[in-house]
Amino acid sequence: MKPLDGIRVLEVAMYGFVPSAGAVLADWGAEVVKVEHAVKGDPQRGLRQTGTFRVDGDPNPNVEHANRGKRSIGLDIGQPEGAELLLELARRADVFLTSLLPAARTKLGIDVDDIRAVNPKIVYARGSALGPRGPEAAKGGYDMTAFWARGATAASITPPGVEGIIPAPAPAYGDTISGTNLAGGIAAALLKRERTGEPSVVDVSLLGSGLWAMGHGIALSQHLGKPWIAPALGAHGSPGNPLSGLYATADGRYLSLVMLQPTRFWADVCRHIDRPELADDPRFATVEQIAAHIDEATAVLREAIGSRTLAEWTERFGTLSGPWAPVQDTLQVGEDPQIRANEYLRDAGDLQLVANPVQFDVTAPDLAPAPEFAAQTEEILLELGLDWDRILALKAASVVT
Repeated sequence: MKPLDGIRVLEVAMYGFVPSAGAVLADWGAEVVKVEHAVKGDPQRGLRQTGTFRVDGDPNPNVEHANRGKRSIGLDIGQPEGAELLLELARRADVFLTSLLPAARTKLGIDVDDIRAVNPKIVYARGSALGPRGPEAAKGGYDMTAFWARGATAASITPPGVEGIIPAPAPAYGDTISGTNLAGGIAAALLKRERTGEPSVVDVSLLGSGLWAMGHGIALSQHLGKPWIAPALGAHGSPGNPLSGLYATADGRYLSLVMLQPTRFWADVCRHIDRPELADDPRFATVEQIAAHIDEATAVLREAIGSRTLAEWTERFGTLSGPWAPVQDTLQVGEDPQIRANEYLRDAGDLQLVANPVQFDVTAPDLAPAPEFAAQTEEILLELGLDWDRILALKAASVVT
């Protein structure tokens, strides 16, 4: 049994952020019904070009990542009959999940009071760009604007002297993080409702999630009164610890070392790079001495690590006691045995998708593919008790797909 088996989620949302919350809930066992416009569908379905990547035909990973495991109904909730059907679905749901802006929710009659009028115990969950309060609460946004740029990540990873600003690393980066936050909030609200009988309104924004992701650095900045500054490109990374930084290998790859107690690991690193005589070198005997001789220590490590390939270091560092990792790209992670052992990549139909990071009882979630547009419309309407004559009449009126 999955943690959310039996929970029904009604999703009226588009693009990546809020639908990714629905995907996580589906991974956890919830039945998620995705409401899409009867003609247009979720605009995400038309996304074929992302960065330099283009996807032609189906399946389309741009859709599948945030919509796996759901059922889709094509429904025009702008028509009175469509609005009635939506409210009927809401009566049966435990969670109403939406990305629509306040004005659209009011116009369509799907704001909190509207949904609670037919289902007083429903958990109402909203994903927004900039939060539910303040002068910009009614504005929209995307992960690049609200999460990446406004939330301080872009400026904090762009070193001084670099022309422009470093862009987000991949599509839906902030969307997916924010969606996972929203799914966790919904799960907590369901637990509260089970214990107290009281439903909640759950809010997560891209801006709030961006700030949370930068929370440690923001706390330091607010306390010290200065912004976080990224190290120059190509720099080692730590001003006083040679065992915390990036090092290039002979084949142009990189290793990341993060050993925050340098004296604890220095001797072991020296043995692994074939420089055992440095283990007892007085220049590196204490934290203070290591910091004072940071340039010399870094030079030793750069020369040594630059003499072998990543594959050689992966084998050699298999017995290294301190934390380290190869720097991997989005293709290379598919060959990582640790990722495969934990089933962080899973089959979902014809695609391999990343599972949400939460596992219960040391078991990875089974992933189902995303539904085709409106694929379960008739099935869902039949479950509501509509007969075929009624369904055909709704189709003829373009209320449903």
